[in-house]
Amino acid sequence: MVGNGNEAFGLRDDAAVLEVPGGGPLVVSVDSVVEGVHVDLSVCSPGDVGWKALMGALSDLAAMGATPLGALVALCVPGGSGGGDVALGVMAGVSEAAAASGCPVVGGDVSEAGELVVTVTVLGTVEAGGGGPVSRAGALPGDVVLVTGPCGGSAAGLRELRAGDSGGEAYRRPVALLAEGEAARVIGAHAMIDVSDGLALDLHRLADASGVGFRLEDVPVAEGATLEEALGGGEDYELVITAGASAADGMKASFAADGLREPVRIGVIVDEPTTRTLHGQDLGRLGWQHRLG
Repeated sequence: MVGNGNEAFGLRDDAAVLEVPGGGPLVVSVDSVVEGVHVDLSVCSPGDVGWKALMGALSDLAAMGATPLGALVALCVPGGSGGGDVALGVMAGVSEAAAASGCPVVGGDVSEAGELVVTVTVLGTVEAGGGGPVSRAGALPGDVVLVTGPCGGSAAGLRELRAGDSGGEAYRRPVALLAEGEAARVIGAHAMIDVSDGLALDLHRLADASGVGFRLEDVPVAEGATLEEALGGGEDYELVITAGASAADGMKASFAADGLREPVRIGVIVDEPTTRTLHGQDLGRLGWQHRLG
């Protein structure tokens, strides 16, 4: 059942919020990983695909400060003699990600298809304390803009893997920052979004939803990555957070006390929606944009 309070979130965020009669909000998100679109099987194992599928969906919960309750996995696998091994490999990766994140897999489905597709639905909730789920639509002029870590590592990892280098852990095995999202919510984040399609593009999306602009002072770049990869590479799953100055300072101290990486200040939110700059220059919508048709 959808409560009246859910209408404020609309369809602007990656996760929906449902009011459970007699309980708290149920935060729901669904995401897909499609062979050749979201994952390069020439450099990833089926286990990597399963891991990425669950962690990518869980990152949407992290961006609302939610705690996972469970996941449903729909798996479509190409037919043929190797289909069974691929399915087992994908689900092994899903199982590893479920154990690492504390999110049990509670159901799903398996079918045959022309290419590998893994669709994951995750369910979560927001525990008492610190207010409700954090939307991307709550940023306020004067807010500090923080990011939980350097960006570009996934894009750099994919580039290196395609060049025949080893590693690429940031691309093959990203991690949803659930603890960071919950901590930011409790301390008073006004808005959050995860860096799934590119820092620049996702920050624009947050600004669009909030009706504000931003001035970026700096961009933390992952080791081995370029600034372009940090701005538009995507699949880093770092969290962009906006908060008042005192809450932002509190997050830095709280994250450190909890053994989490200290978030990095990258700029400020401004009132004028058309002002969206990096080092005083207009910042374009760099990142992955899905195009249908």
